[in-house]
Amino acid sequence: MRILLTFLLLTTLAACARHSENPGAERHYPLSGKVVGLDSKNQIATVDAAAIPNFMDAMTMEYPVKSKAEFGKLHVGDRIKATVNVSDEGGYNLSGITVQNAPK
Repeated sequence: MRILLTFLLLTTLAACARHSENPGAERHYPLSGKVVGLDSKNQIATVDAAAIPNFMDAMTMEYPVKSKAEFGKLHVGDRIKATVNVSDEGGYNLSGITVQNAPK
């Protein structure tokens, strides 16, 4: 019984150590959608996005954009592809934005 408890304790500690090795790690998901609004003051793009497999259903939501250069190239009506970066703390943003077909 003592051996079993020691094994369980060591297994639990190893799992905890692995989890804490990469605190604040980000997960990355591909996004495609249409820009339906822009908030220049807060550098936020509202995107009507397609479903992201294993992450979320199709929906319209606001995404902070870290890069001023990437935000600056966006226009309402643009179809875009980007990466949604999600941190373990619950924060998220868009990066790697490419405009697929800008309005004329």
